[in-house]
Amino acid sequence: MSFKDKKIAVVGVSENPLKYGYKIFKDLSKSGYEVYGVNPKLKSLDGKNIYPNISSIPLKPEIVILVVPPEISIKIVDECVGLKIEHIWFQPGSESEEAVKKAEQKGIKTTVACFMVQNRIW
Repeated sequence: MSFKDKKIAVVGVSENPLKYGYKIFKDLSKSGYEVYGVNPKLKSLDGKNIYPNISSIPLKPEIVILVVPPEISIKIVDECVGLKIEHIWFQPGSESEEAVKKAEQKGIKTTVACFMVQNRIW
């Protein structure tokens, strides 16, 4: 299944090139995905707007990729529920049993795996 035509939000974008939040955002952009970065501490990265939260993105993403600690993931799940997000990808290390269970109970499809590896970008 290709997600190339989906609007994707990456939560946890970083300006540090060694962090996965940076690598995922940059490599999705380079691969032609429509990707929006989320990090309340950043305004932009390489000329692209970075949004403080998912709600502030000018359109609703269909997929949210979480690259944040588990204790932040649960808060992001709450925002995704309110926005009726279709699918959350928990990058390895971002998931918690509570966050995944909550998303599933609210009807959001969840995947706990590396989006980049699963979609053969890396």
